[in-house]
Amino acid sequence: MKILEFLGVFGGLALFLHGMQMMSAGLEAVAGNRMKAILERLTANRFLGVLMGALITAAVQSSSATTVMVVGFVNAGMMTLNQAVWLIMGANVGTTVTGLLIALDVGALAPIAAFAGVFLMVFVKKAKLQHIGQILAGLGILFIGMDTMSAAMAPLRELPSFVRLMSTLSNPLLGILFGAMFTALIQSSSASVGILQSLAGSGIVRLSSSVYILFGQNIGTCITSVLASLGTNRSAKRATCIHLLFNVIGTTVFTVLVMAFPVTTLIESLVPNPKAQIAVMHTVFNLATTAFLLPLGSQLAKLATLLLPDQDSALSGATEMRLAYLTPVSAAGKDGGLGVSAIVVDQLRNELHRMLEMARQNVDASFQAILARDAAPLQRVEQREEYIDFLNREISRYVSRLIAIETNELSSQTVSSFFTVSGNIERISDHADNLAGYTRLLTEKDVSFSPAAQGEVRQMRDVSLRAVSALLSSEAGRPEWLEHIGRMEQKIDDMTAQFRRAQLERMREGACSDEACILYSELLTDFERIGDHVLNIAEELTKANTTL
Repeated sequence: MKILEFLGVFGGLALFLHGMQMMSAGLEAVAGNRMKAILERLTANRFLGVLMGALITAAVQSSSATTVMVVGFVNAGMMTLNQAVWLIMGANVGTTVTGLLIALDVGALAPIAAFAGVFLMVFVKKAKLQHIGQILAGLGILFIGMDTMSAAMAPLRELPSFVRLMSTLSNPLLGILFGAMFTALIQSSSASVGILQSLAGSGIVRLSSSVYILFGQNIGTCITSVLASLGTNRSAKRATCIHLLFNVIGTTVFTVLVMAFPVTTLIESLVPNPKAQIAVMHTVFNLATTAFLLPLGSQLAKLATLLLPDQDSALSGATEMRLAYLTPVSAAGKDGGLGVSAIVVDQLRNELHRMLEMARQNVDASFQAILARDAAPLQRVEQREEYIDFLNREISRYVSRLIAIETNELSSQTVSSFFTVSGNIERISDHADNLAGYTRLLTEKDVSFSPAAQGEVRQMRDVSLRAVSALLSSEAGRPEWLEHIGRMEQKIDDMTAQFRRAQLERMREGACSDEACILYSELLTDFERIGDHVLNIAEELTKANTTL
């Protein structure tokens, strides 16, 4: 085999994978924001859930992309584990479409699809049509890559060493391992099955000797969802476990069937086209496995929970700092996948909600500590402050990387607003931490506020908690809600001015010490700043028309 022909295999594979990525990115830009609403409506019913998973996978030509999306949705709390089961099953059915299209030689129309797609991308100004063009161009490039691989592989049938290698893979265990490892390497079962079809079409392998490779490819495709589940919560890891269980169970059952009965001989006699034989076997495998496991979906979820039980917080450390919802960008691949907008927005929202709740607890605990002149609760305040600083850094790093690759304009605006929100939550916590510091000074220097000042501190605590809690309202993001927050912020400003005048009056009367006056003045500044940051957050949420 000449070096140029060998490179042709890699060139064709590169075009195939790039075509899939283009299709996924185009679909993400067109439909990413609608994915959550669609899935919530359809995954409640197992049959509709399977159908939805199959349709999404058929559209993006990648079960890996669909499964990564499902892992993200489960991690973000947008979907239960039981709902995820049906989508994962559907993804395995939908992935057979690529093989069927290759078998039907749809690739003959690939240049037309690629030309039409590029024409829309280059010459049409409307964004939605450009994204549709991206989908068409990706589909065309995918099949052009497939044809390139097929042509490059034809000489392999004359290479004795390669023929001997393929004959050894007719051993069930070796074939399954090879198929799984190769698919895991290129992270695409559609591509690996396409390569197997090219080998079959070139007369290098027969179905009877390659069927175990095909089964292994179904297991190997799970590697992408395994990578996507790194850094996610327990439920998301269980969704990945279900995907793996589905394919391992299917491979085990079909390996026994093929060894015990002449299944491959029957398909070869009914379907003369070698490429079509691979496609039919792949389709039968996934349809039959889905039909077999569909009534057992809830049991699969329970088995995944049994294999990955909840972690004991006493062992994992209750104060360990971690992201509870966000999936690391690198885990899902550089460019994400279908549904990434919906996943990211909900993951960020949940993480920020958690972060804001911590800041609210710090505001409450710090004011309470001042009133009680008790420094005991302040260790927890400092721990939460460090945690909030950690979350702000991680969220900021996540968003800065994500903005560069986000294709959906609305999601990009929301993600950018969340960047500002995170910084303002961190500043609220900083001011709460300042309040905690005043408590230490009060106890160390044996300073106390007058009864009048203590009454004002109680009012500050009450209005601060109402303001921060209002950010968590389900009405957030609406203009009338912003007006309500604006009135609260103005009330904080008015209270600050009023309390400063009252403080001056107490100073004239000699009702407070110098140390108490200095600390109280600083306290008023932090109180006012908390109101400012609450308003900043409200303005960003309204700009993005979203909630926490």
